[in-house]
Amino acid sequence: MNGFSAADHRHMARALELAARGLCSTDPNPRVGCVLVSGEAVVGEGFHLRAGEAHAEVLALAAAGARARGATAYVTLEPCNHHGRTPPCSEALIAAGVARVVYAGADPNPQVAGGGAARLAAAGIATAAGCLEGPAAALNPGFYSRMRRGRPWVRLKLAASLDGRTGLANGNSQWITGEAARADVQRLRARSSAILTGAATARRDDPRLTVRDPELTALLGGRVPLRVVLDPRLVLLPSARIFSEPGPVLVLTASDAVAERSALVARGAEVLRLEALVTRDLGAVLAELARRGVNELLIEAGARLGGAFIEAGLVDEFILYLAPQLLGHEAAPLAMLPLLDDLGERWEFRYADVRQVGTDLRLTLTPLAREAC
Repeated sequence: MNGFSAADHRHMARALELAARGLCSTDPNPRVGCVLVSGEAVVGEGFHLRAGEAHAEVLALAAAGARARGATAYVTLEPCNHHGRTPPCSEALIAAGVARVVYAGADPNPQVAGGGAARLAAAGIATAAGCLEGPAAALNPGFYSRMRRGRPWVRLKLAASLDGRTGLANGNSQWITGEAARADVQRLRARSSAILTGAATARRDDPRLTVRDPELTALLGGRVPLRVVLDPRLVLLPSARIFSEPGPVLVLTASDAVAERSALVARGAEVLRLEALVTRDLGAVLAELARRGVNELLIEAGARLGGAFIEAGLVDEFILYLAPQLLGHEAAPLAMLPLLDDLGERWEFRYADVRQVGTDLRLTLTPLAREAC
């Protein structure tokens, strides 16, 4: 129990429920919830909805009013202590007269990094950290990754037949999975900061990479995930459907081709030349996206680019949809990876979740470190 009571866990669990309501809308900020409790009564609740708007603590304090004095605040992340788009939450909690603050974990943002808790303690407020820290961190994997590793949390979405094939040898790949699985992908897109594909996939499949489900669009609250195309040679066509939908498109390239660049810019794209793409340095791609505030990156790409991210050790989570069908050994592979001479060099994974989605299976896997690495 780590010194926390059953009531502490119950109220923090409620704060996590509230935080999850901002799953699709808070980017680039973390998802945070707050519950204020006086005695045994909940006197205020709040959750952060979108960047630039009030934080969870401020909303909970507003709901509690004078009842916040002497109360305990349960917050899913250490209260901030710096001036950003909004004033520090630590100062709001002090001004309201709360007696105790329980938070799940320290804010990984170096601008905060214990500063909020220290400010509260200096004001005589009791603080306690670590209540349901694991579930709280799991709600914000991208924010923690960007702050601690300087890169987004990377999900690689794949869809394959039972024999691990993603499309026919002639390039036909629509549709391997069923309608329910495709709807599930919409939810992955909605929670993502950005969706990345390669130029080859963009030309072959001509995807829009958008969130089209009305309910999910409403949850986004006007936020549109950034769409990113890795296009080292600038072969993306200006007529691609990705430009027919509203929202930002970023094309990352190694090319200096002026005419091709101008054609894409005319279609509304931002075209950025990255020298690192000359050597296919995918880590530099992730660093650039982190610099732009991307917390969670969803990769929807072909076997070559997906394999490159796997080989580079840059995938944090695999979402694999398996359809109950066989396409044959000459069909397109799941990922293009180097030939291995020893089983000890294989890529290994842990099943984090397995469930049926419509007629398909959805496997959520996390990579295990290889001895070769």
